[in-house]
Amino acid sequence: MTATADYKTLAERASRELADASADEAIRWTVETFGDDFIVASNMQDAVLIDLATKVKSDVDVLFLETGYHFPETIGTRDAVQAVYPDVRIVNAQAEQSVAEQDAEYGAKLHDRDATLCCNLRKVVPLRKTLANYSAWITGVRRVDAPTRANTPIVTWDDRNGLVKVNPIAAWSDDEFNGYIRDHSILENPLVSIGYLSIGCAPCTARVEPGQDPRSGRWAGQSKTECGLHG
Repeated sequence: MTATADYKTLAERASRELADASADEAIRWTVETFGDDFIVASNMQDAVLIDLATKVKSDVDVLFLETGYHFPETIGTRDAVQAVYPDVRIVNAQAEQSVAEQDAEYGAKLHDRDATLCCNLRKVVPLRKTLANYSAWITGVRRVDAPTRANTPIVTWDDRNGLVKVNPIAAWSDDEFNGYIRDHSILENPLVSIGYLSIGCAPCTARVEPGQDPRSGRWAGQSKTECGLHG
């Protein structure tokens, strides 16, 4: 069997065995199974996943998609994470083109005319290239985030990117998630406190009114609901 086939079989077995695993159990399994050969993804909305991971392994690699369109607060949160968790290595995944180079080829504000293409160029392709250096990645996807994520398993095979995908907090409710932030004084992007409940690139992220779906602020007015990283 190839290494890919081996890992796919491993993921399928772990999906069954860790179906009800706690976040800590899922992360410990990842560390024990992959050693240094995994990366923790973060959009720097908060440091929940980073905090959980560093409790098991202090020097984890942390993937941040540096799209060139982030809010200053998001970049500030990334820098604060590095200060609070000094052993982590933040991997800034960047697109092949700068925003200016992309504008020159496709025209300014591609995100307004073809958000899917813009996400592909600035998120999906850089993610795939970065993940090619690892055998597994840990994400903060939760089932309550969106209907498209309702059946998210704790461990799965990521066929799109060709590696094992671990979702330690997939089963967490909003109350559990917010409680962890409160109880452990976790770093949180300051935009959250003023109504930005699902933070992505600045041009495609809006404040959410009380009671609205948190992800309704992403690509508001469009049918688009995912950037292509998780589905």
